[in-house]
Amino acid sequence: MRTVLELRLLATPKAAPELRHRLREHSYDVRLCATELLTNVIDHLGEGTPVTVRVIGTAADHGRTRIEVTDPAPRALPVVLSATEAEESGRGMALLDALAQRWGVERWPDRKTVWCEV
Repeated sequence: MRTVLELRLLATPKAAPELRHRLREHSYDVRLCATELLTNVIDHLGEGTPVTVRVIGTAADHGRTRIEVTDPAPRALPVVLSATEAEESGRGMALLDALAQRWGVERWPDRKTVWCEV
């Protein structure tokens, strides 16, 4: 059985806790990775950017869940940074890289999707 949740929303700080609430039946890692991908859009593309969040899982995936966040900026690619203890931000993709079994980016001329599997 394939489970798909698709949400269209504006990337705002208020959207992050709403997204976590909508994903309350999923694991902590799924909620955290989805929130980090959404926050990355806010930080690098700006508040109010339209996004589509998809959470996909199937019984055949051996318990894995795929999280996708699609935004309208195909050139703004995520980067794993090494943030120092003194820096207040810059750890989101490093956290996602540590939690996810794998992650990547799919690009089209008018959008991109950053995805991960946990």
